[in-house]
Amino acid sequence: MSASNPSQPRVAIIGGGPAGLMAAEVLAAGGVTVDVYDAMASVGRKFLLAGKGGMNITHSEPYNDFVARYGARSGEVARWLGDFTPQQVRDWIHGLGIDTFVGTSGRVFPTDMKAAPLLRAWLHRLRESGVRFHMRHRWQGWRDGSLVFATPEGEATAAPDATVLALGGASWARLGSDGAWVPLLAARGAEVAPLVPSNCGFDTDWSAHFSDRHAGAPLTTVAIVYEDRDGRRARRQGQFVVTATGIEGSLVYALSAPLRDQVAARGATTIWLDLAPDHDAERVRAEVLRPRGSRSMSSHLQSRLGIKGVKAGLLRECLDAASYNDPERLATAIKALPLVLKRTRPIDEAISSAGGLRFEALDADGMVEALPGVFAAGEMIDWEAPTGGYLLTACFGSGRAAGAGVLRWLARA
Repeated sequence: MSASNPSQPRVAIIGGGPAGLMAAEVLAAGGVTVDVYDAMASVGRKFLLAGKGGMNITHSEPYNDFVARYGARSGEVARWLGDFTPQQVRDWIHGLGIDTFVGTSGRVFPTDMKAAPLLRAWLHRLRESGVRFHMRHRWQGWRDGSLVFATPEGEATAAPDATVLALGGASWARLGSDGAWVPLLAARGAEVAPLVPSNCGFDTDWSAHFSDRHAGAPLTTVAIVYEDRDGRRARRQGQFVVTATGIEGSLVYALSAPLRDQVAARGATTIWLDLAPDHDAERVRAEVLRPRGSRSMSSHLQSRLGIKGVKAGLLRECLDAASYNDPERLATAIKALPLVLKRTRPIDEAISSAGGLRFEALDADGMVEALPGVFAAGEMIDWEAPTGGYLLTACFGSGRAAGAGVLRWLARA
């Protein structure tokens, strides 16, 4: 392990997630003494939990398509990714002795699908480079120019030459990202956008009957028609799950940013479910209107269109009796069943969060302009991305950018 040099600049990194650890790697390689502080008992808690179902690291799609996934902030995020592309992320992981593969969806995973071996190898390399870790140090802000931490042994302070904040957003607070940093920075004049849920579910306020019967049921062949950010109707097919209070799952998460903003602006928003996406409207109409003899409508729909279970339940839940019993209106509803989304689920349940330090509050090196010597990285900055490796890749890139920014700032100081 490298011994620290008293003459070296000292940098504190607050937050031991992917962005903070990547900043530590860049800084240690740049000859800086690095101390990582984290409120939890170990680093990378959210990283490990996110990898429990298969560690999705990045995505293999063409680079320009990849960058476009960051929406309104794609230009800013592209500056991070330009120096650490998705392919460079894979190369970096290979350098830790972890092989990767590309799944059928284009997503990239470690060969063993696990996050823990990757994190262990990374932490070993960081410790060998001299990075020091201070666990159960919860940052409380500044006093007289020094960082203040609450620890099990009492208050601790540090006076580094520069600081990197990598404190995350406000989802999964039990893993350390609780958004408690927002008032600390706002009080110092940093411009912070409110933290809101991203990649989240929504409440619809189902009836008790529907919720009791169908909560947890998957919708594996369905499409959602929705209003995009430009006010146009758009369509996306995929899968989601009915919950006790509403809907969640991959298809819902992919659309959550515009739907969330519409709910915030209007109090609610409407989506339209296509319950038979493999059939066009004329085919559906013909099947619904086909004579059914003595069979009930539910039996008829199951026989002719495969609509049963939760899909049949949705028709009953969302249509009044007159519409359900009118074949023309029923056929229309099967292809465009209106569903009102009333609320996002709480931010702590969301996969990630949006909002945070505005890019306009940062200089080109990632330093908070209101706080000289204080830099920011990761999810605490105001950007968002869908699941699929995009969140993690941008966190890596932002951490590297912040570390490089600190080195340039120290060189000028």
